[in-house]
Amino acid sequence: MNTSNDILFDSVDLGDETLPNRVGLAPMTRTSATADGRATTEMARYYAKFARGGFSFLITEGTYPDEAYSQGYDDQPGIANDDHVEAWRRVTDAVHDEGAPIVAQLMHAGALSQGNRYTDERLAPSAVRPKGEQLEMYGGSGEFPEPRAATTDDIEDVIEKFVAAAERAVEANFDGVEVHGANGYLLDQFLTTYTNERDDEYGGDVENRIRLTAEVLEAVQAATPDEFVVGVRISQSKVNDPDYRWPGGEDDAEVIFERLTDASADYLHVTEEDVTTPAFESGPTLTELADRYGDVPVIANGALEDPDAARATVAAGADLITLAKGALANPDWPQRVAEDRPLADFDFQRILQPDATIDESEVPEPADADD
Repeated sequence: MNTSNDILFDSVDLGDETLPNRVGLAPMTRTSATADGRATTEMARYYAKFARGGFSFLITEGTYPDEAYSQGYDDQPGIANDDHVEAWRRVTDAVHDEGAPIVAQLMHAGALSQGNRYTDERLAPSAVRPKGEQLEMYGGSGEFPEPRAATTDDIEDVIEKFVAAAERAVEANFDGVEVHGANGYLLDQFLTTYTNERDDEYGGDVENRIRLTAEVLEAVQAATPDEFVVGVRISQSKVNDPDYRWPGGEDDAEVIFERLTDASADYLHVTEEDVTTPAFESGPTLTELADRYGDVPVIANGALEDPDAARATVAAGADLITLAKGALANPDWPQRVAEDRPLADFDFQRILQPDATIDESEVPEPADADD
């Protein structure tokens, strides 16, 4: 195995961690926690297999930060109380035993919540019903309910609860957190023009619409240790509106990436259905724009299962890449690529249907299973 000439296997610094390659596990909603949001032993084994397969860092599925409005799906893991912390320690210990760092993605679903054990009410920047319908593979059906517009006190509470969740992530032995500002969830709802009809400091121009994401980042950074990584995920597309694009084009991208860098993000994780295509009708990709206007490492995600696409994305400005479908089909993707072994194709029907819950076939048997 000779990877010395393969850009994917360069070592890269992320915070205080030196990663042995550029390939990480992307966050993927798998709705496999207990009903009260505790990570399970099955989840610990699920995540550990990716570390064992050569992924140099892992980002968890979206994890709800509070016992209020943030939960998005039934059986979604949380990091909202001490029981959640204790359960996540099993996962972080299992991943660390395999030699990889793991980052908790903190996700507030906002108006896209379709399963919340704490409340039937949805919180959003404005009282705008989301486009599209709830996701059946995550247990939903029909239209989304109309949410309640957040007050200034609600916004302050959201920030405080992201901070408290990050502090619990430190207690759970995570190596960092990723603030989920993408894919149509609450922070992205503030950034999106048609879901944000506010006329205060959180609405109107793009500087105001990115404000909440930046304030969450700043507050989380201030509350966590210096060596603790605090990143942010950003996209234009959404789970319920894949075609949305920032109306200001590259001008919006400049404001967004510069503001998130100024907010002390340790990395920018950009994601689209296909991150190799132009961010707008033509011109640079979202990865290239993040590299151009940000001043921190860029992680790229979306349609990078092919090693050549991954290499080209790194060459175009990404410091790291993350895989979702490619990882589900090949939990040892980095090892396979390093050894020039064939990659399996992703089978959506087999892995994510009729729902996205972790299947028994995805979880390796314990080492002493035959004893």
